[in-house]
Amino acid sequence: MPIRLLQYFRTAFLVLLLALTAWVTAPPGARAFDDPSLLPATQTPIIDLANFLPSLQEETLADELESFEAETGFKLRVLTQFDRTPGRAVKRYWDLGDRSVLLVADGRGGNLLAFNVGDELYDFLPRTFWVELQTRFGNLYFVRDNGENNAIVQALGTVESCLRQGGCQVVPGLPREQWILTLITSTVGGAIFGFAAQPRKDGRAFSWQWALIFSPLWGILFLAFGIGPVVTRTTDWLPLLRNVLGFAIGALVAFLSPTIQPSVGSEKS
Repeated sequence: MPIRLLQYFRTAFLVLLLALTAWVTAPPGARAFDDPSLLPATQTPIIDLANFLPSLQEETLADELESFEAETGFKLRVLTQFDRTPGRAVKRYWDLGDRSVLLVADGRGGNLLAFNVGDELYDFLPRTFWVELQTRFGNLYFVRDNGENNAIVQALGTVESCLRQGGCQVVPGLPREQWILTLITSTVGGAIFGFAAQPRKDGRAFSWQWALIFSPLWGILFLAFGIGPVVTRTTDWLPLLRNVLGFAIGALVAFLSPTIQPSVGSEKS
């Protein structure tokens, strides 16, 4: 028993020692969750602790945010951080409220951008808008190709544009990656339509009944995931035309495939 008790105390002592060591050696910024000392003495709409924004671009953006607030009454603020952060102190510093948006840019996570949104903003820009805005401009690929500064500026520009026009349900614009996804879903929807419409009885050229039975599946793929994201994000007709053609080609190939295969087999025999 004394040996076990000694082992217990020795293990507890080592755990305590490791915890104290980690606390003492941790950088000060990692423990500063509410550090007003990091806030500038004069009011500014941008606190760039991570140095993501070049000086000239920061000055231009600051003037733009102040002009936008005077014009619309919506307060947009930017905080960039890496090892140091003022934390909750920015809420008092900027007097953030229901008509405020705080963009936090932190390069330590998987996504650069995060948004703290006031309640009144959700009447103009729903929660799904902010999720899409974060994933479009804050993802690793966009930041790698455009830089942290442009990710911040373009995200704020999108918010300003939508608020000026009375709100947006989705983020305007159709990135190439998103359009490719809509084209794939349109083509798959067309293939399902073509397979469902194949004639199953002699004397029939088209099976409308099976096409209607499978309409919820190919309809969702084509209309909801293929056409919907395009018409709600852009007025350009070319992506829409390509998706319609993708649906038609997928349907035609799937519809004709059982007719082609037997003919090939008969020629071999």
